[in-house]
Order: sequence, then structure tokens, then C-alpha cells
Amino acid sequence: MISGRPTPRPGLRPTGRTVSQNGSAPRCAHLDGLAPVTPTSRDCRTCHAPESRWVSLLVCMTCGWVACSDESPNQHAKAHYEETDHPVARSLAAGSSRRWCYVHQRLV
Repeated sequence: MISGRPTPRPGLRPTGRTVSQNGSAPRCAHLDGLAPVTPTSRDCRTCHAPESRWVSLLVCMTCGWVACSDESPNQHAKAHYEETDHPVARSLAAGSSRRWCYVHQRLV
């Protein structure tokens, strides 16, 4: 420690970048200003046919719209993003903190 500051390890230089909770990826600015939302339903609002099945559900973090994930055949959450430009969705699964940014195409 020099002058009260930690000494960087050899070979590492501070980058000044803010990192996300997901490792070295830059923090996603699309998370800024999002207020908590209440999901508008408990299932995909767009999958109406009885034969429609989803793998998992996502809730839009901008408006609360619930839709099936990209792993599901109809990909209604992605369609919601394409229609509204609402960038971030989170998993509706209990206990999950998984959030997906459609703009950056990565977990945030």
C-alpha cells in the first residue's frame, strides 16, 4: 500500500471501467432508472393456443409484460422488445435473478 492506496498487482493496470456483477463485462446502462415492476400475468400473454408451450417466462423490466423466452418456440419476449424497445427482461422463475439485455445481447 502506497499513500493509503492499494498497490496494483504486477501486470495489472486499473482500467477505470465500471464492471458488472457478471465479471469483466461493462455495466449495462440500460439498468439505470428502471423502477420495480409488477408482472402483468403468470403466463405468456401472447401464447393463446393450447398447443403453445414455453420453456421459460420473462418479465419486461420497463412495463411488466410477461412473455415466453428466446428458448421457447414463439420467442414473444424478443418480439416485445422489437415492438417497444424496452431493453431489459428478467426471469419470472422464483428465486432467479437472471436479467437479459436485448440491446447488448447478454446477461446483465
